[in-house]
Amino acid sequence: MIWDFIQNQIMGMKWLASLIGSALTAIGVDVSSRWGGSLQFFIFDTLKICLLLCILIFIISYIQSYFPPERSKKILGHFKGIWANCIAALLGTVTPFCSCSSIPLFIGFTSAGLPIGVTFSFLISSPMVDLGSLVLLMSIFGAKVAVIYVALGLIIAVLGGTLIEKLHMEKYVESFIFSSGKTDLQAPSLSQKDRLVYAKDQMLGTLRKVLPYILIGVGIGAVIHNWIPADWVESVLGQNNPFGVVLAVLIGIPMYADIFGTIPVAEALLAKGALLGVVLSFMMAVTTLSLPSLVMLRKAVKPKLLALFIGICTAGIIAVGYLFNAIQKFII
Repeated sequence: MIWDFIQNQIMGMKWLASLIGSALTAIGVDVSSRWGGSLQFFIFDTLKICLLLCILIFIISYIQSYFPPERSKKILGHFKGIWANCIAALLGTVTPFCSCSSIPLFIGFTSAGLPIGVTFSFLISSPMVDLGSLVLLMSIFGAKVAVIYVALGLIIAVLGGTLIEKLHMEKYVESFIFSSGKTDLQAPSLSQKDRLVYAKDQMLGTLRKVLPYILIGVGIGAVIHNWIPADWVESVLGQNNPFGVVLAVLIGIPMYADIFGTIPVAEALLAKGALLGVVLSFMMAVTTLSLPSLVMLRKAVKPKLLALFIGICTAGIIAVGYLFNAIQKFII
């Protein structure tokens, strides 16, 4: 009962949904109608995601202030082989949410001499799984789904980086990356006040950056939730379409958003009958393989390595999607 309270009232914020519904009803809005339901969904999800975003980014940015690039490099330098890939993947969970913002760190680590497989483990895990995704997924899908999602994302990052290392893909990194080995990765020591100011600035900066995507995502979610027939969603993304996961990945790759923008879309699709693996693979594809991030990454690596990176992530995401479809009835 205590966990249900945490799940529903603290992370799920059901109290906020009830409060918004009562307020809308009080001013004459019929929340049982399509327009009223859409308005309630839009207000509730926007407020909930923004509130969670601010809390999470503040906490994660404070933690991140202890792991500047130079310190992360030193930590990774103490490990060899697959253990280095594991630590790199874990470090990726306390870095920025967006794949584009992870690429400069990847370039810095590579130019500083870290093994290419280790830096790719970091690059894969950073946008795919982070502390924010863990809490947000728990608020929507429950603890089991969130933990399995993060664990599988870390496995993809570790295996992907290890494969790139074993294939000796260093020659497919653009030469200017290695010639810029003197890149300054140092960061000044920060006082507690500095860390709090840094966390606040990161929180406000990230909120301004992702708010348009949140509004777009919540708007799409509201339309799906109240206007798209459930039968249509089930026919395209439900059990009757064995290629639903592949379709979700192909749709997600050209898009650009982060987990805060994809959560409301995934929530609405699941409520309409889409399979869990379909919506989670869509989220992974959007956050990990967005077209802008691939364009940025192409400037640092040659086409063969870029294609291998895309192939590893795509295969891993599709595998995760079908696995979640298979175990859905046991975890939600």
